[in-house]
Amino acid sequence: MTKYTGQKLWQKAKKIIPGGNMLLSKRAELFLPEKWPAYFSKAKGCHVWDLDGNKFIDMSIMGIGTNTLGYGNDKVDSAVLKAISEGNMSTFNCPEEVYLAEKLVELHPWAEMVRFARTGGEANAIAIRIARAASGKDKIALCGYHGWHDWYLATNLKEKNSLNDHLLPGLDPKGVPKALEGSVIPFKYNKYEELENIVKRNQDLAAIKMEVQRSELPTDGYLFKIRELCDKNNIILIFDECTSGFRETYGGIHLKYDVNPDISIFGKALGNGYAITSIIGKRNIMEYAQNTFISSTFWTERIGPTAGLKTLEEMKKIESWKIISKVGETVSQGWKELANQYNLNIFINGIKPIPSFTIKSEKMIFYKTYITQEMLKKGFLASNLFFASTCHSQEIISKYFEALNSIFKDIKECEEGRDILNLLEGPVCHSGFKRLN
Repeated sequence: MTKYTGQKLWQKAKKIIPGGNMLLSKRAELFLPEKWPAYFSKAKGCHVWDLDGNKFIDMSIMGIGTNTLGYGNDKVDSAVLKAISEGNMSTFNCPEEVYLAEKLVELHPWAEMVRFARTGGEANAIAIRIARAASGKDKIALCGYHGWHDWYLATNLKEKNSLNDHLLPGLDPKGVPKALEGSVIPFKYNKYEELENIVKRNQDLAAIKMEVQRSELPTDGYLFKIRELCDKNNIILIFDECTSGFRETYGGIHLKYDVNPDISIFGKALGNGYAITSIIGKRNIMEYAQNTFISSTFWTERIGPTAGLKTLEEMKKIESWKIISKVGETVSQGWKELANQYNLNIFINGIKPIPSFTIKSEKMIFYKTYITQEMLKKGFLASNLFFASTCHSQEIISKYFEALNSIFKDIKECEEGRDILNLLEGPVCHSGFKRLN
């Protein structure tokens, strides 16, 4: 068998794996088409090694936000290896799932019951199934990104661009039953009157499903108003915290705003790189999981709950949410200072540990590509989005900004007339969903 590395392996992958891989966000074309290394051989702390042995500092997506304690955390990995040595699967259930459920309820006193899955998309679909079963109603109002399942993509059946304002533009609902048209209604964040009108026009809403916070802060009592709206209209409120959970607080970010949902979902950071997601909720709603069929073999394996328990233990020990919030704020401030130095019009958004920036220019997609291209040469994985981890030391952050400085200088020159296309060494990165050939 011929061994390939980097782009050669990626091009081979696209011929035998539809889309090249299993996750859109890791496609090479979203970073640096024809140049991105694409595959890793090793990851530790905030460092990643490619298949050619090149070492990079990850100032990018850190496993799509899964590793707030850094790659290969010794304590979490040791707990997992011990579990493996004692057997990952059995005819019996693993006890760790009970202890993890108990811990999540302890951290969220409004919740009383927990179900587990292994991916965010699964967890979101489970929450929707439970909400529909508990309410006896079908329609969903949503705001944010909630996975790939039929119920979510059905949003684009009526108008194909309905999800464009919810993180990923260009999602085509091909393969989704047309009978689901109109079953999901999108609303924009902080636009309370829009949601209020949706509720008035749709008396058969089972749930309002939303991300508590992603790109912007809630304003004018927005979350409190939604809680009241749900209570008045017998609608189940679901907070999707797959991304925001365990980043600004030790638990859901809704704890920061003191607004409790009926169901909340956690993923990504919960297992520090190991597959575990949870759906927590009020007993009178969660028990409807027994009235409908929700079951899967590999939701019972031992690694996920073991990793979740040890990850929560390590988070609490070092107060990781405080560390990564500070790291994110430091990076955000560095971007602002660099932009001010070169008089660039920059906009920064996102929750503290997951900041991103946009240079207000029609050339932004070209600048994003250029940043990735040049930072890769300097030993960094970087674009305009950053997921903070406890392994991002001040020394690493300082090196990152030393490397980024000259790139912002080039961008300033491009804003003043220099042709950015002359600086790019390949195609521009993709934005949103595109079919790969």
